[in-house]
Amino acid sequence: MARKIFFSFHHERDAWRAGQVRNSGVIATEDERGFIDAADWEEIKREGDAAIEAWIREQLKGTSVTVVLIGAETSKRPWVVHEIRESWECGNAIVGLYIHNVKNQESETDTKGANPLDTIYLKNGQALSTVCKTFDWVLNDGRINLGTWAEEAFKVREEYEGETALKSGTLDEWSPSHQKPYAPAGPTIIKNPSGPWAP
Repeated sequence: MARKIFFSFHHERDAWRAGQVRNSGVIATEDERGFIDAADWEEIKREGDAAIEAWIREQLKGTSVTVVLIGAETSKRPWVVHEIRESWECGNAIVGLYIHNVKNQESETDTKGANPLDTIYLKNGQALSTVCKTFDWVLNDGRINLGTWAEEAFKVREEYEGETALKSGTLDEWSPSHQKPYAPAGPTIIKNPSGPWAP
């Protein structure tokens, strides 16, 4: 069956590459969430954190799988981490999808970034990356396989039905002024990010 999918990604840096995934025709438009044009996103940002959180919650409604499009800097985006956490806690399955090999408008690929699922832990101490699989859109032929990956992820998520709480770390007071990665050694998670996908 077709599943409604929420796409999480670094809007500023990876919008073009995310658009290539969106325009691949793998997921019907009515079954995808999380995409927004630059003008609408800027409007939401101006309304503040509460508006961003409300937008994320609204986009997640009715979805059963979240696909995290992983670019060079995705793991450092606090709102992506927030989307992953919210996705898991509302019962969504999660698939990681590297998109650095997707060419941008200048026909350039990008640097492979860290997997954000490596730094988010379930309450039992298990990293999400040990539960949720990650693939490469180009090398693993996502155009053909994304539907299969989403269905497989959904079945895995059912096995973790009671494991909804994610472990919090020491950076709950993260703010953009820190300007450093949110994931030092050990299980950490940002509970309340205080800015959008901004440097």
